[in-house]
Amino acid sequence: MDLIQTIIIAIVEGLTEFLPVSSTGHMIITQNLLGVEQGNEFVHAFTFIIQFGAILSVVCLYWKRFFMPNAETLRLYKLLIIGVIPAVIIGLAAKKSGLLDWLLDSVWVVAVMLIVGGVFMLFCDKLFEERNKAFKEGKKEIEVTPRRAFFIGLFQCISVIPGVSRSMATIVGGMANRLTRKRAAEFSFFLAVPTMAGATLLDLLDVLKGDSNWATRENLQLLAVGCLVSFVVAFFAMKWFVGFLTKYGFKAFGWYRIIVGGIILAMLLSGMSLNMVD
Repeated sequence: MDLIQTIIIAIVEGLTEFLPVSSTGHMIITQNLLGVEQGNEFVHAFTFIIQFGAILSVVCLYWKRFFMPNAETLRLYKLLIIGVIPAVIIGLAAKKSGLLDWLLDSVWVVAVMLIVGGVFMLFCDKLFEERNKAFKEGKKEIEVTPRRAFFIGLFQCISVIPGVSRSMATIVGGMANRLTRKRAAEFSFFLAVPTMAGATLLDLLDVLKGDSNWATRENLQLLAVGCLVSFVVAFFAMKWFVGFLTKYGFKAFGWYRIIVGGIILAMLLSGMSLNMVD
């Protein structure tokens, strides 16, 4: 990977990390389009570690929720610990079995899941319309409880499949528990912090235990640039997303997923190369 490829992929990560379109799926597609070699240690590490920059934007944007010394902050920590438990169990199992690495190398999986998730999102707002209507009519907004946090954490496990979208899975999990779109989206952001921080830490530990020949000065500099770019882009994308989702819902993202997934799938079925730089 070179600097231009790093910046482009980091922008894609920052834009898509908190949108219900699958950041991992978009990074895999972008890497293929840019001709980035798949399957090597640095690309795998980069795909996970770069997301750390994006999740730091959550901490900065909602710093009062994370660092104010009060009962609400402690309650949030408790909910996040409960919510991340399913992802720890499923994520470790997928990584240990090698399933995660296989999924990360499959553009086919990404394309199919983008389409499947997109079709679901076309009807998602209708499915939860009554819950949103109740909130708009002035009924008290439902809070995230430990039971709801664990349920949302179970939904998050689906996103181990590239193309599903961690954001979509957790927001849908929250709305299935009668949370408003805004509250479900915000808890999805919060839950990303321990989830992605843990995934990044595990990846770093694997690197330290395994062959770290890829960790050259140049590659570490690319990682630093990628994290910085994804942080800045994600910060602004997240602020925009909350307002857009609250006002318009999921349908636009559903159509976007179907179009992108359909184009990629058509290219794969026709035997066309996704590499745009050859």
